[in-house]
Amino acid sequence: MGGQKQQRAIVQDHAAFLAGTHDFQADIEMLAGSELVGTILETVMLATDMRFAGVARVTADRWVACRTVDEINFGLAGGDEIEIQSTFCQSVRETSRKVLFNDVATDEVYKGHPIAARFGIVSYASIPIHRSDGSFFGTLCAIDTEPRDVKHPRAVAMLEMFAEIIGRGLETEERLEAQEQLVEHEREMARVQEEFVAVLGHDLRNPVAALGAGIRQLDKQPLPDRARQILPLMRASLHRMNDLIDNILLHAKSRLGGGIRISATPDAPLADAILQVVDEVRAASPEHEITQDLQFDRPISCDAPRVAQAVSNLLSNATRHASGGSTIEVRGVLRDGEVEISVANRGKAIPESVRKTLFQPFQRGEHATGEGLGLGLHIASSIATAHNGRIEVTCANGTTTFAFKLPFLT
Repeated sequence: MGGQKQQRAIVQDHAAFLAGTHDFQADIEMLAGSELVGTILETVMLATDMRFAGVARVTADRWVACRTVDEINFGLAGGDEIEIQSTFCQSVRETSRKVLFNDVATDEVYKGHPIAARFGIVSYASIPIHRSDGSFFGTLCAIDTEPRDVKHPRAVAMLEMFAEIIGRGLETEERLEAQEQLVEHEREMARVQEEFVAVLGHDLRNPVAALGAGIRQLDKQPLPDRARQILPLMRASLHRMNDLIDNILLHAKSRLGGGIRISATPDAPLADAILQVVDEVRAASPEHEITQDLQFDRPISCDAPRVAQAVSNLLSNATRHASGGSTIEVRGVLRDGEVEISVANRGKAIPESVRKTLFQPFQRGEHATGEGLGLGLHIASSIATAHNGRIEVTCANGTTTFAFKLPFLT
């Protein structure tokens, strides 16, 4: 828990799990290796705006983190343990009742609670996880150091649904002997979750569109200097929200429909689509200079909007990882029977260990912040694959280049 770690006595920690000697090794491995649980935790954070989510194994005298997503530096990873008396989950285990508060400073029940004060917890949710036989396993937790509306009926229903899904998944993992049955169960649970993500992304479109209309209207009005300074920040946030929604919907659609589908046109307006994306990212990231050099001297058959979305994801990734004030270069050429669109930025090289999983869904760099879900590069790679192409990554002389390559389609 960052600066709070010295306040708790650690019985066992992440190192014990990595060494394979943890008392709850099997439970942690089961949850740490579950794509479903990872997706659920990311979705919980997206839907509730909480910046920490995790699944904990809770017994009468132990509280052990099994899987976490931590964007506020609580410092809890799989295997880390907190004294059970220092958690709200002890009450959840004893009563099988959830613990929820939006703001500890005003909550009638938990105002001034010593556990919240000790760890700087402001908003909190803890939902019991039961196996299908009714036995208690642990809790699904969400935490933030800022007030959040976790007691909203829709948020509560979502958390309870995910806790139930995790509980069923635990039972399946522990009891199914046939691998074919296990795989089928995971697919079904993933399908339910993907459908939820698709609905969530769809429902976010209207409020985001309203925000965009409001910002455009404000931009036409006479405003004080301070407001003029805030508008670009609002546009940048709106751009990131649109990227998140587009990526979530496309990922869900590809999972449910068997992959990303493209609709290539013989003479696609690829240059125009890419230039529009560059202009949008420029407006959203004024701290970086973005240059473009597109040399397309023949008609190109492709799905221009999809390719532009891939380039947008590569550009957004570049702005997050580029050195402050550095130039990002976008280039497009035709050579060796391929269309090559590259995005290059100055900054730290990507470690070899990270490159192996770079294009997998919900994967983020080791220094990633809470700006995304880790879907951008996966979507870009999937769009390249749908065009029978690929994305290549090179790091040399302080420059990282992502090259989107696709053959001339006919």
